[in-house]
Amino acid sequence: MLLLAASASAATEEKAQPILVNDTSRVVDLDEVVIVSQPKETARLRQQPLSSSAFGAQEMQQLQVTSLGQLSDYVPSFVMPQYGSRLTSSMYIRGIGSRLNNSAVGIYYDHIPLMSKAAFNTHFYMLDRVDVLRGPQGTLYGGNSEGGIVRIYSKNPMAYQGTDISLGLGMGAGYGRKAEVAHYHRPSDCLAFTVAGFYNSHDGFFLNQNLNEKNDAIDEAGAKARLIWRPSSRLTFDLTTDYQFTLQNGFPYGAYDADRDETALPSTTFMNTYRRQMVNTGLTLSYNFENYLLTSTTSHQYLWDRMMMDQDYVVADYLSLQQKQKMNGVTQEVVLRSANVCSRWQHATGLFGSHQWLTTDAPVGFGQDMTAMLDAMMARIMPATHTMTFSNYHVPGHFRTPQTIAALYHESSLRLADRLTAILGLRYEHHEIKNDYRTTALADITMTMQIHGRPAPMVMQIPYESHYQSEVKKTSNQLLPKFALTYSLSPLTSNLYVSVSKGYLAGGYNFQGFSDIFQMEMRSLGAAFPRDGKVVHDEADQAQRDQQISYDAETTWNYEAGTHLDLFHHKVKADVALFYTQIRNQQISRMSPDYGFGRIVDNAGRSYSCGLETALRGSAFDNHLAWAATYSFTHAKFKDYDDYDSARQPVSYKGNYVPFIPLHQFSATADYRFDIADPVLRSITLGANVKGQGKTYWEADNAMSQDFYATLGAHLTFSLNKVDVDFWARNLTNTKYNIFLVNSQMTQQSFAQPGQPLHAGLDLRLHL
Repeated sequence: MLLLAASASAATEEKAQPILVNDTSRVVDLDEVVIVSQPKETARLRQQPLSSSAFGAQEMQQLQVTSLGQLSDYVPSFVMPQYGSRLTSSMYIRGIGSRLNNSAVGIYYDHIPLMSKAAFNTHFYMLDRVDVLRGPQGTLYGGNSEGGIVRIYSKNPMAYQGTDISLGLGMGAGYGRKAEVAHYHRPSDCLAFTVAGFYNSHDGFFLNQNLNEKNDAIDEAGAKARLIWRPSSRLTFDLTTDYQFTLQNGFPYGAYDADRDETALPSTTFMNTYRRQMVNTGLTLSYNFENYLLTSTTSHQYLWDRMMMDQDYVVADYLSLQQKQKMNGVTQEVVLRSANVCSRWQHATGLFGSHQWLTTDAPVGFGQDMTAMLDAMMARIMPATHTMTFSNYHVPGHFRTPQTIAALYHESSLRLADRLTAILGLRYEHHEIKNDYRTTALADITMTMQIHGRPAPMVMQIPYESHYQSEVKKTSNQLLPKFALTYSLSPLTSNLYVSVSKGYLAGGYNFQGFSDIFQMEMRSLGAAFPRDGKVVHDEADQAQRDQQISYDAETTWNYEAGTHLDLFHHKVKADVALFYTQIRNQQISRMSPDYGFGRIVDNAGRSYSCGLETALRGSAFDNHLAWAATYSFTHAKFKDYDDYDSARQPVSYKGNYVPFIPLHQFSATADYRFDIADPVLRSITLGANVKGQGKTYWEADNAMSQDFYATLGAHLTFSLNKVDVDFWARNLTNTKYNIFLVNSQMTQQSFAQPGQPLHAGLDLRLHL
């Protein structure tokens, strides 16, 4: 577990109010400094039989972390690439992940489970702590936690008071600006509240050559409030609401030259944009029955977003996609757990339910260059006496996909002997997703026919229409067991553990497959095109399309062994884990195989992932030096995956690496504090960090990849009485690398998104 929070202990303890020792609603880890409420677990992270990482507020400041993607660079086996917009929030842990639709990694924000992947990639600010738990957490957290979970905690105004102000300026290819303010107030022993807001803006790094505008500029703002009321020592109400607005240019994909390993600047027909508004609100109620803690968490989540995307990534006008989403979701969870830490039997029992209303409009537009391509295609398959040309071709699509989840779970921790503890858990989860969709291909067609005996050809204007409309449903019932043994080597944190657990990721439906479906349909019609232009589909045809856009649930079994060690008189903490995961029906994101007009989710038959995770942290020189290092190796391959290529020829990917998963990841950080005997300047901290990953394959055929690369960062912090002044720099070596690559069968080109170049900045942090 990576923890540099020890270096933040002095500042944290100065600001924190005393916490009662008999407050059994909290889990206290003296190593981790930050105290957080846990409704499901009684043990500290390093006492639990799992591989995890935790980060305190000051550590994230030292690393200049403002998003989960940046944080993932310092977590073993955790990858969250910055794919080009806040919409894309793909996360992978131990080779398990999902690029589209449902997430295989769950996120909890102040105990609220975020339901939409479009809400995962947000701006971090005024946080207290972030935990990353690796491996299936299905018993306690359900089907969205097949790869693991991320728990995010904001600062608790019951324990932290004052006003925090943070101002930032970034410099590189463009300027960045950041302003954050939060006020924490406790007017009485039973009432406390937080109000906070932020503004974040960046000019962008990558210039769109055709539009002369930065392709990754962003403006976003938000506000949040938290109210905690304790009418008695047993009862607590905790209400949180968070609003964020995002407006950005996105997807800075440039043409990639594999021979020269160079990525050009983006150049598109129009600017890709993404706009999002979201509100997450949750109420947590907890009641302490002395030996038991009852917790209820209720949430409502609203999200509206719109994406405009040039799907061909070139100046020529082929395809455009405008996707709008509107989501409303509610969740309810009730947990009863033991609160007597001295008992040999610790247990938690819970009920969970959620419902999500999601409406998606995803019309695809065909530009003039695409229309010319269709005209040429039809010319090849039409008789010599016929010609067919298209205009105003577009594919509107409307999708309603409500989802319902209901679950019952229990987990028991039984101390079998003084040093040996067993954990048994089981969750029953019911998942249902519906897809009520209407999609249509519309075009104006001009057909010219040369008829024998007539001097002039016959010209017909035909309004082409082809409709698919259906309502389909997938239902999944899963039992998610867990078994673990922990053997304590010392009374504090050193231990050995083994665990076996099951995870799953629900199936679903593809939205972006209909463009290819209609193209294949038109090609098959050819000269048999109906005279009135209206294509009729029978029940068998509709059933085939329903199956074509569907993909199945993914299931995993994870086997793990690890240790948490305190070494050299608690000066060094080491965490090591070995894992092997069997995966069935792994959900793979890929370009649609026929024309490559959009990404779809498909199932591979069987695959596996195995690897090693290590993390070290420590301090030296009377706590003036704080350091940490991580390394992970992830070997994820297909055992059975048969498909066909663009020429419709069968191909097997057996033995190939699973795409998007780096084989190696590492990070190292060090911060040295110089104490200053001055009434104004208290200390100077000099820090450096290095992180790297690779090799990463981009597609299942493993034809293209990103080699291993590393980047270097540094910061210099001056701590005054109430102000910290932090100078920082990232990618000091200006390393060139790609964080995403896609192959377009339509233009027969590859496009990549490069990583951010050298940039630096200044942060001012003030506490009043």
